[in-house]
Amino acid sequence: QVQLVESGGGSVQPGGSLRLSCLASGIKMSDFNAVAWYRQAPGKQRELVALISTITTVRGDVQGRFTISRDNAKNTLTLQMNSLKLEDTAVYYCNGVIDMNTFWGQGTQVTVSS
Repeated sequence: QVQLVESGGGSVQPGGSLRLSCLASGIKMSDFNAVAWYRQAPGKQRELVALISTITTVRGDVQGRFTISRDNAKNTLTLQMNSLKLEDTAVYYCNGVIDMNTFWGQGTQVTVSS
């Protein structure tokens, strides 16, 4: 059974940093065709934050602040978030796609407030 479990969320002040991790079980992280972090703020649609597939990319409003990385030895996907802003507040979800199947984690809350 494939599972993705996020950790590392929390509350920080603007300008702070958090490091989110996603641990895969039942599958090797390296087996996914693509892995990504999404987020969903209250009242908004879920949006792609960062992606690793044949390319590595992050959305424009987090570029230079967020870094996505995959550690195949630890079977984890990481999102390093620096210089956090109020508008980064959301539930962050780990996502993996293999062939025609998509897997989601349960989400981890990130709250940026002063």
